[in-house]
Amino acid sequence: MSERSERTDRASATNASGFLRVLAVDDEPPALDELAYHLRTDPRVARLHTAGDATEALRVLRDGDVDVVFLDIRMPGLDGMELARVLRRFARPPAIVFVTAYDDGAVDAFDLGATDYVRKPVRAERLAESLRRVIGSRVVPSHPAALARAEEDPTIPIELAGTTRMLPRSAVRWVEAQGDYARLHTADGSHLVRVSLATLAERWADAGFVRIHRSYLVQLKLIAELRLVNSGYVVVIDGTELPVSRRHTRELKDKLVRAAKQDWNR
Repeated sequence: MSERSERTDRASATNASGFLRVLAVDDEPPALDELAYHLRTDPRVARLHTAGDATEALRVLRDGDVDVVFLDIRMPGLDGMELARVLRRFARPPAIVFVTAYDDGAVDAFDLGATDYVRKPVRAERLAESLRRVIGSRVVPSHPAALARAEEDPTIPIELAGTTRMLPRSAVRWVEAQGDYARLHTADGSHLVRVSLATLAERWADAGFVRIHRSYLVQLKLIAELRLVNSGYVVVIDGTELPVSRRHTRELKDKLVRAAKQDWNR
């Protein structure tokens, strides 16, 4: 029996009080052993499998159902992002929690529908929070309308005091460019994320976000005013004035008129 197979068998102990079937995937044995140790001690985990690469993970998934996969991103061969794309095509895809030493894949991870994004070194309390989120995500009503609403309001990971939290896109009022980063403004604060304003403008266009300036992206339906001032136009959102560049003014006016007509005809 191979070393990996022995490790998988040792990790597959059953917890009589648990109910989640979990698969942990990491190509580095020490990291995998640490992850498995923390997961195995959580009372919500009924069965734990481990795999050292994507091929072994797919073999485990072929042989039985799994509720959640804790998945490293940077692995040889098929990496974690590629494996997650494969899992999304399953008839009953497991929840995905990425566990990685890097934060540059966070936005792509949540575009793939990841439930959580955990930074290494892992901590027991952080994994416990991930399991809570997994349980919450898997009791969402299966009615098509409910599923559609969940898909229409994806989350974006933000860092708060060393913890990655998920912020619903619907909570974002406007976005401000800050170099290669973007600051997401919400009703109760702002959050800096490692993603460019241009990327968010492209990804969020269908959700009603419009570019008004090279440094600003706003939610169209939240614009309370479009006002002419000495230096040009500004929009007002939540009492805050944001500049509108000359090149975006006409397009913004057209979109506001179209939105108003749609609301009037409802």
